[in-house]
Amino acid sequence: MTPNLVMPLAPIVYPDSDGKPMAENTLQYQWIVTLRENIAAQYADRNDVLVAADNLIYPEEGNPRLCTAPDVYVAFGRPPGHRGSYKVWEEGDTFPQVIFEVLSPNNTQQEMNAKRTFYRRHGAEEYYLIDPDNNSIEIRLREGRGFPEVDDVTTFVSPRLGIRFNWNADGELVVFRADGTRFRTWQELEREYQESASQAQQEKERAEHEKQRAEHEKQRAEHEKQRAEHEKQRADRLAAKLRELGLDPEGV
Repeated sequence: MTPNLVMPLAPIVYPDSDGKPMAENTLQYQWIVTLRENIAAQYADRNDVLVAADNLIYPEEGNPRLCTAPDVYVAFGRPPGHRGSYKVWEEGDTFPQVIFEVLSPNNTQQEMNAKRTFYRRHGAEEYYLIDPDNNSIEIRLREGRGFPEVDDVTTFVSPRLGIRFNWNADGELVVFRADGTRFRTWQELEREYQESASQAQQEKERAEHEKQRAEHEKQRAEHEKQRAEHEKQRADRLAAKLRELGLDPEGV
């Protein structure tokens, strides 16, 4: 009699990509990178905050079809590091508390409504929808099972991140850290770095010049000291010679 063979179940695959680009234009990409890097820098000294971008989030084990990829997310209580995707059951059942989406021209209202519902349903606390083309932002905070929109953006401060939003004189949406400094783009950070490096080099050269000048002054003072010592020795020899001749050096 042939025994029944039980075939092992194939492992469930959770893809690390949905095949969609991270961004569809340079403005959207700049916003995504600026948000991710500035927030990551804010928590650079902590080992319990994960700040990531464009990862698929899987909230339920065994259901690889249930997923979405926010542009930027922040998970408190999770260690930083590289991940192909974010599987909630492998992350201490911690769903990212803060979600950022940056609109591109091809995003539809239906698509964004579905993503917002996904985040609300699975535990996000703060949701930000930024439209860089129109310099607008929609902010939603969890209240119980709801996700109401914040009415006044200009007085709002993120409960989790401490950041706030406003518009500059040109009508551009800007983000501020808790300490009041503005989120900077990589171009701005690079320019500041180059300016700082140039200033540091100038300070180094100035310090080197001052060191050389001080060394020169030291050498000149040493030379004057040696010259004075030489003059004193010559005067002493002359005085001794005069005394040998019976003359008073003080009276000469």
